[in-house]
Amino acid sequence: MKNDLHPDYHFVTVQLADGTEIKMRSTIDGDQHTSEVDSTNHPFYTGRRQYVDTAGRVEKFMRRYGPKVPKESNE
Repeated sequence: MKNDLHPDYHFVTVQLADGTEIKMRSTIDGDQHTSEVDSTNHPFYTGRRQYVDTAGRVEKFMRRYGPKVPKESNE
């Protein structure tokens, strides 16, 4: 390998969302990494759906792109 070409590949302790710690090798900076999403809480693996506030998104869309309401003039 060429010198100073490849990133530093070292051991890192990864803490999963459920508190499990795994020791693996990685190129990330630091010796510790905390994961917020993993197979114990991601909807793809658990089958549980998380509903997002769709009403707020629809209202925002309608305000931006919905029918234009004429402004009243002060004559």
